[in-house]
Parts: sequence; C-alpha cells; structure tokens
Amino acid sequence: MKNSNISLISEFSDEVTRIEDYIREHIDAEGEYLHKLYRATHLHLLYPRMASGHIQGRLLKMFVRMIQPRQVLEIGTYSGYSGLCIAEGLGDEGHLHTIEINEEQEDFTLPWLKNSDYADKITMHIGDALKIIPELNITFDMAFIDGDKRMYPEYYEMVLRYLSNGGYMFVDNTLWDGHVLDENPRESDLQTKGVKAFNDLVASDDRVEKVILPVRDGLTIIRKK
Repeated sequence: MKNSNISLISEFSDEVTRIEDYIREHIDAEGEYLHKLYRATHLHLLYPRMASGHIQGRLLKMFVRMIQPRQVLEIGTYSGYSGLCIAEGLGDEGHLHTIEINEEQEDFTLPWLKNSDYADKITMHIGDALKIIPELNITFDMAFIDGDKRMYPEYYEMVLRYLSNGGYMFVDNTLWDGHVLDENPRESDLQTKGVKAFNDLVASDDRVEKVILPVRDGLTIIRKK
C-alpha cells in the first residue's frame, strides 16, 4: 500500500509538471533578462524556489497592466524577479518601492535591478518593512507581499493602512505547501502559524474583498473597499 501511495504521488507530481510546462508554452515569454536572473538565482542563492518564476511573473505583470497603479509596494525583494515583473507592467508614472530585510541580499539583487530596463521605476529599501513603510508615507495603489511568513498578519495590517481605497494587495504562499490544512502545527513551525493566522484574519475582515488562487503555492488577492 505504501508503494502504491508513492506511485500516485509521483504520477500527480509529473502531471503538475507537464501542465506547468504546457502553460509556459502558451503564455508570454519570460524574456532573456528574467531568464538569466532566474538562472543566476538558482546558481548563487539559497532557497531559489522563493523566486516567483515565469508563470507567476507574467501574472503579476498582467495584474499591474489591469490595475494601472502609480505607486506599488513590495515586501520581500529577494533576487528581484517579481519586482522586475511588476515594473515591466508599470505605466510612465508608475513606481515600485521594494523592501528587503536581509541586507546581505543587496549585493546580488541591486545590480540586477539597476542594470534592467526598469531601473528608474524601482527603489530598493533594505530593512524592516514595518518601520520603512510609515517613513515613506506613501499611499499605495497596489502591494505584493512575499516576505517573512511569520509576520504576514502584521504586514497585512500595515499595508492596509497605507493602501488606497479600491487598491489591491497580492499575498504569496498562502497555501504553504498544503500546511494550512494542518490543524495543530508544531510549536516551532512559526511560518505555518503565521500563514494560517493571516488567512483567518483576512477571511473575517469585512474591510476587504478577497479570493485565493491555487497558483504555485497559493496567491491571495485582496481589494480594499
């Protein structure tokens, strides 16, 4: 029975991979610069799976095209992949403020942002988003949250405070590899607890409209009323 379960899991994984390959073949191309960045992310950084990648990157660009925001906030720059996809969709007056808490990440990421075609549309900040956002004192039309999962509830409340009425918030990893279904996460599993607390908070919040898309690891779309 155990071998049978392993076989089913393997078949399901292969099917998901084939579907994702099919999607990539039938959407806009990733672009050479983003492809090089994605490859460099896998070669030089720990946890390269944190990068958004082709499918989610094209989705983020499309959302930006649809919303046409002037001011965009990102929490969790990492390698800069998602930020570049957001910037790619911005209009002439659009600007992205992206915040990365890990100062060691700057040496890798900042050159990729500065050498891109969208350097003038991106400002990278290093530090704690909860401290930086109030200092910016900007009303944002759109936000993308992909930072420390333990802090998702706090990020949500902070971003909502500086989000325009009718503005959109996109939050990544909200299905967390299915661990959101764990009824009693381990005491030490603070990331799962953070994501679950965030999901429960948003679900009960009548200040916003919300939906979760099962894209990659779960993407929550939130609209402030």
